[in-house]
Amino acid sequence: MSINLKRTLVACLCFPTVALANTLFSANDIFSLEYASDVQLSPSGQQVVYIRNSNDVMKDSTRRNLWLVDTKTGVQSPLFSDENQYMSPRWSPDGSKVAFLSNASGSTQIHVHYLTENRTALLSQLESGVSGLTWSPDGKWLAFSQLVAEKPAVIAKMPAKPKGAKWSEPAIVIDKAYYQADGQGLVKPGYRHVFVMPSEGGTPRQLTYGNYHHSGKLAWRSDSKALVFSANRFDDWEYKRLESDLFEIDFSGKLTQLTDAPGSEHSPEFSKDGKQLAYLSASNELNPYRNHKLAIMAWSSKESKLIAADFDRSIADPTWLSSNTLAISYDDFGKRKLATITTKGKITDLTDTLSGTTLGRPYISGEFSANYSGNIAFTHGTALRPSDVAVATTSGKVKQLTHLNDDLLDHKTLGQVHEISYQSSFDGETIQGWYITPPNFDPNKKYPLLLEIHGGPHLAYGPHFSAELQRYAAEGYVVFYDNHRGSSSYGERFAMLLKYKYSSKEDFADHNSGIDAVIAKGFIDEKNLFIAGGSAGGIATAYAIGLTDRFNAAVVVKPVINWLSKVLTADSGLTQIPTQFPGMPWEHVDHYWQRSPLSLVGNVTTPTMLMTGEEDKRTPMAETEQFYQALKLRKIDAVLVKIPGAPHGIAGRPSRMISKIEHSIAWFEKYKK
Repeated sequence: MSINLKRTLVACLCFPTVALANTLFSANDIFSLEYASDVQLSPSGQQVVYIRNSNDVMKDSTRRNLWLVDTKTGVQSPLFSDENQYMSPRWSPDGSKVAFLSNASGSTQIHVHYLTENRTALLSQLESGVSGLTWSPDGKWLAFSQLVAEKPAVIAKMPAKPKGAKWSEPAIVIDKAYYQADGQGLVKPGYRHVFVMPSEGGTPRQLTYGNYHHSGKLAWRSDSKALVFSANRFDDWEYKRLESDLFEIDFSGKLTQLTDAPGSEHSPEFSKDGKQLAYLSASNELNPYRNHKLAIMAWSSKESKLIAADFDRSIADPTWLSSNTLAISYDDFGKRKLATITTKGKITDLTDTLSGTTLGRPYISGEFSANYSGNIAFTHGTALRPSDVAVATTSGKVKQLTHLNDDLLDHKTLGQVHEISYQSSFDGETIQGWYITPPNFDPNKKYPLLLEIHGGPHLAYGPHFSAELQRYAAEGYVVFYDNHRGSSSYGERFAMLLKYKYSSKEDFADHNSGIDAVIAKGFIDEKNLFIAGGSAGGIATAYAIGLTDRFNAAVVVKPVINWLSKVLTADSGLTQIPTQFPGMPWEHVDHYWQRSPLSLVGNVTTPTMLMTGEEDKRTPMAETEQFYQALKLRKIDAVLVKIPGAPHGIAGRPSRMISKIEHSIAWFEKYKK
């Protein structure tokens, strides 16, 4: 046989393998994913402006551009699509203009685009970030909130520095209880206040004052002369994080308190005629989970009533569709539903495909906007696709307008998502879960199984697209995930089953029973079981390997290892201590220690990878290092992976998500039998 013929045969034999690899979801494909967010329906209902999110492989960042979609034809056109960032698009009341935020001028500022004229005006020269951007009903004003800085605390007066001297940076003095935040580091001194400015440009006017934060959704009164917002204006607001009330502020600066119920009132929304104010409320009970309920205030009398008070789900984003009907969303059994609710409390589901705005793991997500036009725009996602733009009518007719990832994923063979329901071995509680089978799955073969645990713990997974879990499936793993006790979307009783118990043998039983239920289907290699999770899922993973040795290897991502140290060093102690524990850590040492995976480290034999962002303020690096050093002292095979610059959202950049996934896969492969 000639050398050339041999080469030809080798090339032919190799080609199918290469072709197969190209049809699987790869690490590099993560850079090519896109998704829609912040969908905003025009007043006429004929167009949607939305943020088209895509990844920049050269800058390792997410691009946010603005696109328009025609709701009848589905034809798309770019409004702003370049290397700058565009956010918070908001239609003017007459639909002729779109206000938005952009860094096109070098810093994030307010702009207004005139659609007919195809011209854009830069309106602001603000020094700090804007939130809550909204038009007045008459179209003459824009309202927003921003941080008004104050001078940092100073205790000691330093001597004058000689001319030309190079001294160390001055000391940072901290005197606030709330002084750090994940993703920000030290909180900048100052308070968020409400501003208004002319929509045709001019000087912003500050309306609110005082050492309180005023932020969140801003609702204009129908005469365009006042705003309603939510704020915690208690003098000791730092210690009353579950409190907020509704206030009205007019252009003269007159402040009127509208609600004073215990707990939080927020997300105000006026009806078009201004006669009714819808808002959400939640109790101030010291519980880790609280449903948010819908209330409506008669504006003339300022009297409020709860709507569907017995509805055991948390309502979100109330938006008026008519004088007696609102659009809402709520989470139910692992899905986010778009629904309508009447002022008498009748709820009608429209679709359960509100999804797709989180790419990493399969968390419940999704957004919508609505008005009196008869349409509702929303982010439409599935188990196999991130979010696209879709519209729905109040009759429940759904129309998908975009297909942002078909160019990438139509020729990929993805893992298929299957639902499973089973009973926990702890008490027989019914648990809902899902498992993803690898591409080209053969039920007659045996596959390794990976249990992946969600965070929160009062969050929820569902049948939603997940780049991380699809990568594991592409590498041949059956990926199992569940909504263990404590997960949201199942009502308050189920969520409260973990009060004062996270993590514990109880939630571990939910996971372990699910593994047994998937094994019973006959296609799992019982010699190859793996476990992973992040945040609260990292806690559960570290706790689990202290209770069992059934896993070949574990990946523990951004965990809490020692609750006694965590709540006194993280950014969340002011809310976490009173709601998730029976008292202060020094008063309940035994309880905090019992909840800590470090209390079980003496039992661990499972090879463990630990991974955390170096800038994580929610589960600080010291937590991870405690477990790592403990395992090393016991001579358990362990490795510590630090992600430089990353906060708690460890997968916030595409390359960081890829790094998290690929390190995990490599660790599992090392211990696969």
